[in-house]
Amino acid sequence: MFEKLKQRWGVNGVQMLLILCTFALGGSLCGVAGRKLMGLTGLENGVLWILLYIVLITLLWPFCVLLISIPFGQFSFFIKYLAKIWNRMSGNKTKVSVAIFASGAGSNAEKIIEHAMLANKSGKGHYSVDLIVCNKPGAGVLAIAARYGIETLLIDKEQFFKGDGYVTKLKNLGIQFIVLAGFLWKVPTSLIRAYPDKIINIHPALLPGYGGKGMYGSKVHEAIIAAGDKESGITIHYVDELYDHGSIIFQGRCAIDEKDTAETLAQKIHVLEHRHYPQVIEDLLKMQNSR
Repeated sequence: MFEKLKQRWGVNGVQMLLILCTFALGGSLCGVAGRKLMGLTGLENGVLWILLYIVLITLLWPFCVLLISIPFGQFSFFIKYLAKIWNRMSGNKTKVSVAIFASGAGSNAEKIIEHAMLANKSGKGHYSVDLIVCNKPGAGVLAIAARYGIETLLIDKEQFFKGDGYVTKLKNLGIQFIVLAGFLWKVPTSLIRAYPDKIINIHPALLPGYGGKGMYGSKVHEAIIAAGDKESGITIHYVDELYDHGSIIFQGRCAIDEKDTAETLAQKIHVLEHRHYPQVIEDLLKMQNSR
């Protein structure tokens, strides 16, 4: 049970202990304060006393927990935790917090960001892009993030593959969904397990064809042209432990004519990516947000 909570909250063992202590001491403080306040009412034990006591400790509990969280260094965690409880109780559906993982120029990332901003401005959006994760210093996507005022995270290969895959960092930032947009590293198992069915990727071909290790970017288009295929397209799919293997969410197609080269095919694929990826993300998160 504790391992599941650690993964869900994105915390390590020490923080988990501090959180549990905060819950316990906050609850105890709430009970003591509630009984003290009820003593001032002059009411005798009975149905009315019990009802008022329940209402009182329900109101006191958030304040007591927040108070105890300060010396334990968990105030930020409990503010977010209580906000989630409030949203559930009030029936509000908050926007899904998305992190985009990208390694290059970031054209897909920019289209996704623009789509989210426009949709949210109109009141019809279901997600916000709150973090750009990149593995290459100086990549164009970092400049895009700066232009839109989005926080960035430059990741280290050693920590990504041999550490926790930045799960703790992502959870602490409140990231709920991950979108790969031209991200060239394989996603580690630790990250996939922490975000089951919440990581998606776009591949510049019609999977299962032309997928797998080493098949990305221009290499895919060159292989398709060399094979003489008459059509290509994009595949948006969930990410699992294998390259380009997860369940397919959407495929878009384009024709290839005799004059097409790898470069002109790449242009056609970019049009499909920019047209469909942002909307597929919106539709997918709309479904998840309505559950």
